[in-house]
Amino acid sequence: MRLPIDDEHAALFTVGQVARMLDVQQAFLRRIDDHQVVSPERSSGGQRRYSRHEIGRIQEVVTLMGEGMTLPAIRRIFELQHELAEVTRERDELARRLAARGRDA
Repeated sequence: MRLPIDDEHAALFTVGQVARMLDVQQAFLRRIDDHQVVSPERSSGGQRRYSRHEIGRIQEVVTLMGEGMTLPAIRRIFELQHELAEVTRERDELARRLAARGRDA
């Protein structure tokens, strides 16, 4: 049986819990959400709920900000990382199809 805690994308943690875990201010978490850098899910009552994956992203944000990057720059880095992952998946799929076609010929 798989539990929600086993899913790294399950939105389980509150703003307060994440702030304590990462030793950051709750206002910081709200700010990175407002800047659409890390946008957690919302509960039925509208409260932010973070997944383990998002907590890892917040750790990256903290590191990058410590290196002097702005939130818009960090958001763009995350966007480019996502685009690169998509292109890489497409390339791998095309390579798989090409290899399969070569075996069938």
